This record gives sequence, structure tokens and C-alpha cells, in this order.
Amino acid sequence: MGLRKFKPTTPGQRNKIIGTFDNITAIVPEKSLVVGKKSTGGRNNQGKMTVGYIGGGHKRRYRFIDFKRTKDGIPAVVKSIEYDPNRSARIALLYYVDGEKSYILAPEGLRVGSTVMSGAQAAPEVGNTLPLSNIPLGTVIHNIELRPGQGAKLVRSAGTFAQLVSREDNYAIIKMPSGEIRKILSTCKATIGSVSNPDHALEKSGKAGRSRWLGRRPHTRGVAKNPVDHPMGGGEGRASGGHPRSPKGLYSKGLKTRSPKKHSSKYIIEKRKKK
Repeated sequence: MGLRKFKPTTPGQRNKIIGTFDNITAIVPEKSLVVGKKSTGGRNNQGKMTVGYIGGGHKRRYRFIDFKRTKDGIPAVVKSIEYDPNRSARIALLYYVDGEKSYILAPEGLRVGSTVMSGAQAAPEVGNTLPLSNIPLGTVIHNIELRPGQGAKLVRSAGTFAQLVSREDNYAIIKMPSGEIRKILSTCKATIGSVSNPDHALEKSGKAGRSRWLGRRPHTRGVAKNPVDHPMGGGEGRASGGHPRSPKGLYSKGLKTRSPKKHSSKYIIEKRKKK
């Protein structure tokens, strides 16, 4: 997938860089795998705003993604590569030989007509899902489970990938996209390859209106607010606002929010690299 840059014929076109969508092969999603998606506007079940600057945007329909890949030993053919408004990666529609259909996250390099399969007997090829114990060392992977049968939780964003570094007893040692090196049970599944749409990080909206289409409302700086609304608000003239912090008062630049007693900390061999 490439990127499109535009001639600066308008202010909105001047800095606009978007994807080409040249790998998209179907526009209308599979009806049986789609459901309506309600927009919250950042409100909870009491109607109170709990997340700010959310609202509006284009109506979306949710595509059910198969993150578990439990149909072991049954091959499936890739029918189409599609756009998903709910995630940064592309999705692939699979037709299994037994007649079932499902969506998966499309890995980079997967093409229409390709055959994919899941299970311990599957070959370590792009799009196939295997237990970590059956994947060769050094392989690039994504869509990784944290607990067997739970479904993939890690490495699902566009262009991301992890790497299987080594094995130790019942655990596989994985290098995550953040640089963190951690243990994951070898019975957990992962998909071969990296996630599609790697150019997503290079895109630029070019104008505020594109953010509104995505449901993002204008964000007000804390220093521009009153003291009653934000810890950094108020003051005579243009006050600096003090140390950057959230509306709740938590420091926002470098404060560690991970619990020191978190159960999974013992599985982390090397922490992620600081930016």
C-alpha cells in the first residue's frame, strides 16, 4: 500500500497525506458478520460525560473479527481484503471449506485467493495461526494471545509486529513492538506475519474536518480553562499552568501508572524502551 500526496490547491489539501486503498477489493462488508454500532459521545450509562472531546463523526458498523481462530485444520480461502472503520489495519474475509465465513486481521502480503489455516499442523506461513510452541524461532508474528483460548490481545495495530526470540520451559520469549521482552505461554496462539497497512503512521489528516469525521471534537488546552475546570487553568495573563497534568490532577509527563504489584510483571524480562 502506498501514500497519496496532494497538490496544495486548498489549505486542507496542502498537508494532506492519505493511503491509496489500492489493496481494498470489496466495498460492501459481509452482511452476516456486521452489526450496528452505537456512538456514546463519551457518556456513560447515566448520561454523564466521562471522556471528553468525543462526539459526532460518521456512522459505523462493527465487523466481527475472529481473534480466536479455533477452526483448526480447516483451510479457508481469502475472498476479499476490506477497510474497517473501527481499526487501523485492514481485514480479510475468509470462506472456510465447510461453508463458514469470518473476518480476520489481514497480515501484510496476504492476497485474495490465498489459503490460510489455523492449528498445530498448519505451516508457518503468512496468515496461518499456530501455537507459539510450533512457530520457528526468529519468526515475525502478530495477533498474540495472553492466555490460551482467550483470543488475541497483543500486536493488532496497523504495521506492528513482534518477534519470537527463544523458548524457556513452558514459555516463549517474545520481543514486543515497544521493545519489551516478555514471556508468554507456549500454548497461546499467534499469527504469522506483520499487520497490514504499515503506512498508517505516515498519514496526515490535513484539516480539522477529518478529525470531526472520525468523531474527535476540538481539544481545549488545560491552561486556557478556569481553575474550576482544570488544575492548570486560571492565573493572570498567560500563566504557564505549572507541571503538565490531567483534568483529574495526575501528572501527564512521565508518571508511571503501572501497579508495582501487578501479577503479570513477573513475566516481563526487559521493560520497554523509553521514548
